[in-house]
Amino acid sequence: MKQEWFEMKDVKNRYFDKAVWIPLRAVHTISSEGKYGYIGYKEEFFGVGSLSVPLNKRADASKLGWTDIGIGIIHDHSSYVDDDGTYHQADIYEDHGGKFTGLHLVLSQRGNSSEHDVWHLHQDFVIALGLKREDDVWVCPDEGYIDVVHLRRREDNSPYLLEVRAEFLKDYLCARGMALYITSYRSRRIVVENVGFINWPENPISVLQEGYRWEGRIYEIHEGGTPFGAKTAVFHVSRTDVDPEEDVPTFDFPTDENVVSKSWTKEDKGRKLYVVEGKFWRNEWIEPSKVSPRVRGDKIKSTVFFITDSSGTRESADSLDKHGRWLWFKPEVIMALAHRRGGGLQWYTRDTGAVKCSPDYNVHFGINRLGLVNVYAKDISFLPEWQQRIWAGYNVSPDGKVSEELLSAQVKAIPASTKAPEPFLGKGIDLLNEITWRKFGFNLFREHKQKSQLISICHRFRSVDLQGFLSLAKDLARLTADSIDTTALQKLVKPPKGMKWGSLKSLENVLATYVAPEKARSLLSPLVGIYELRHADAHLPSSELRESLNLVGVDDNAPFVFQGFMLLHACVSSLYSIAEVFDQET
Repeated sequence: MKQEWFEMKDVKNRYFDKAVWIPLRAVHTISSEGKYGYIGYKEEFFGVGSLSVPLNKRADASKLGWTDIGIGIIHDHSSYVDDDGTYHQADIYEDHGGKFTGLHLVLSQRGNSSEHDVWHLHQDFVIALGLKREDDVWVCPDEGYIDVVHLRRREDNSPYLLEVRAEFLKDYLCARGMALYITSYRSRRIVVENVGFINWPENPISVLQEGYRWEGRIYEIHEGGTPFGAKTAVFHVSRTDVDPEEDVPTFDFPTDENVVSKSWTKEDKGRKLYVVEGKFWRNEWIEPSKVSPRVRGDKIKSTVFFITDSSGTRESADSLDKHGRWLWFKPEVIMALAHRRGGGLQWYTRDTGAVKCSPDYNVHFGINRLGLVNVYAKDISFLPEWQQRIWAGYNVSPDGKVSEELLSAQVKAIPASTKAPEPFLGKGIDLLNEITWRKFGFNLFREHKQKSQLISICHRFRSVDLQGFLSLAKDLARLTADSIDTTALQKLVKPPKGMKWGSLKSLENVLATYVAPEKARSLLSPLVGIYELRHADAHLPSSELRESLNLVGVDDNAPFVFQGFMLLHACVSSLYSIAEVFDQET
């Protein structure tokens, strides 16, 4: 152990105002080893109390310290009524001198001997910032469900730390015209047999500087923890005037006649050990931000820029609503948006739809002939800046013109009559199950526990490269070939003795009882090709890969997004064609 550990130089150089996460309350034993009073004991403790204060009352609040708003038993928050009938709220701190009141953003509700304390985050803070509590995390649904507040607990479920993301706290403080006053305490101590490694010029030693106080101390103890050389006085007192034979015994106040007492002194004999400890107190201010876009709705100048023309001109998001124009994005942007929590993807026509990365923020998009995504620039300007940053990360120079179907909808006001295959994938599976249950008494596709999730991610934007294309094929195979009830099908058409049929072959032979074998094989070809692709990888010889692609009807010269579309279109078409065959009257 080194002397520097007790002097806490590492802590002295850290300020909460510069941190990403700021503690509002802490009662945290960071580490504890061994048992106090014995060699090997080592402990570090960290505590925080805080109070939000009106900006014009900072000078008065600066006189407060750890003993005023720290974490001691007197600082648990509770309501009370004083002698003149005045009610005092639990969330309001009232200066004893009556000079100011402050607001507790965290309230500690004391439990009983069987219950842990409960920490409450102030409801105004939660509502003002639009937070939602999920277990011990408060998230902001309107900002991509980002974590804003964390409540940490010990193994016994008692709380020890509540911290908040700085940018949200400072936004709230700005709107309230407040600053946050934090008082913190940290201690480090050990029990040793020799203190030769400490060379403090005095004991105890104290350093007082603006904003903090540090103390170092060494003191002697007996092994076990009692002060070295100390004596303990023990007093024993008993009554002589209570008759245990009485049914309802009573007794009066004690007197010399009815009280017997004795006393003695106890002296510990354990060997001498030493406690070395350092203590650090600091009071500091968390400044509000200069603007409050979240709570107060302040307008701030955008720091996000987009390419707006073929020469590569970059313009601020603030200027996107100045002219009627479109922006171009890599197709990967759809995955980055739709697959976030709160995100989603829906389709209007074959090549247009809406995407969102957060509820209530749908953006109309189109796909152009190169597989790039187009969006009307003004629609991007209406998005919150955090969403604009996501879009900007995939922004590219104009190429391949604007999506024809998007132009038709947004300029001519004549939406295309085409359909995207994605919405019909789940419907096709359900339709086939409905028909086969009605005709044969079983569902063609067994229920997959991840069916809904798989259907939601089976879209063409998974296919932005070969690996993504093959991954999409794998999930389509899981929904189709892998989910077919082969046993039920083989009860309709049994394989010859000694021959094994897979799921698709079994389905083909049942279909062949309704249509010609060649027609049945043709109807299943896309599903067979998809099944073969699921076993492929990016290193498959091109000739073998092309054979599988030909079965599905995918042009490997097309942009990958279009290959994904072809894959889905072939799969959905096959499902509906099979349904049409089974649904015919026999």
